[in-house]
Amino acid sequence: MFDRPGPRVKPARRGYRLRKPIAAGLLPPCRAKYNLGVENRVIVILGCTASGKGALARSLARQWGAEIISLDSMKIYRGMDIGTAKPSGAARSAVPHHLIDVADPWQSFSAARFVELADQAVTESHARERPAIAVGGTMLYFKCWYEGLFEGPPAAPDFRAAIRRRAAREGLEVLHGELRSIDPEAADRIHHRDLRRVERALEVFHLTGQPISALQQQWDRAAVRRADWRWSLVAVGRSREDTNRRINLRVRRMVAEGLADEARRIWADPRGVGPQARQAVGYAELFEHFEGRLSLDDAVEQVKIHSRRLAKQQRTWLKRLGGLLWLDADEVEDTATLLPELTRLLAEGGPPDPGKTTSPQAI
Repeated sequence: MFDRPGPRVKPARRGYRLRKPIAAGLLPPCRAKYNLGVENRVIVILGCTASGKGALARSLARQWGAEIISLDSMKIYRGMDIGTAKPSGAARSAVPHHLIDVADPWQSFSAARFVELADQAVTESHARERPAIAVGGTMLYFKCWYEGLFEGPPAAPDFRAAIRRRAAREGLEVLHGELRSIDPEAADRIHHRDLRRVERALEVFHLTGQPISALQQQWDRAAVRRADWRWSLVAVGRSREDTNRRINLRVRRMVAEGLADEARRIWADPRGVGPQARQAVGYAELFEHFEGRLSLDDAVEQVKIHSRRLAKQQRTWLKRLGGLLWLDADEVEDTATLLPELTRLLAEGGPPDPGKTTSPQAI
């Protein structure tokens, strides 16, 4: 078995271009009667990268007349299409999608901003008498949205500036090693190239003298932030071997579809690439190739390695998250075929119980 682990308008404030509310006539046909089984419903489908969760969510959305909210910190960026495996234009026309293409690669985007826009999307979806289906693998965004934002100490600009200088001078691996010496649990969860999160973990220790992982224990026990919504949490599970196989196949397909050309257009944009977009797996490695630090073949191999590492981190998050309904997708090529089983799980699962989770072996 597997391991658990509309049209654009004028730019709004903070530089984000938001879409107008979806006109009713542009939506796919809805059920004639909206019943208590879907009223105020928010279904969350989580899983490791390349698990097939997106195809499954779109199949469910078509069946239920739902709208989709992307839980992906990189799909928010315009122009980053191939490397983030965005749904096609046809798929997005068939099912309304939110939180895709809401920022440019040179802009920053925070978890707080995600929570704000996701809340707005669910409210609009429910106002149209449609359930919302959130799908993706950015576990931090989901946790902030589901349980609330972690309240840590305020930022220390001087300390952050010093960390940035050290990162440029000594390299991210040195900073990540320093984090591991003071907070091994946080180091296991944070990618060594994720400067923003490494910086924050070091900053919290500097300001409080306590590891950020210890301070987050209270956050882990937090109640559901929006108890007025009917939540269902689903995890698409695959074995490590199956996940790694699918990752390798997907990277090869992305390269064949023109990932390198797409990454070069972003890298060459005179407006630059922001620190968040720059660390995106699939792009960061090619940026290093463009800057002469990696051959193209080595960059592609690094994309595979970092994607597998991301999947491992996602499994770690999922193991810690209670109340999950696990859907066994191991060696299933087309996850849309699992729609009947998913529908059964949603019908029988009830609201999430943080103290319980369905065992993969029991599915």
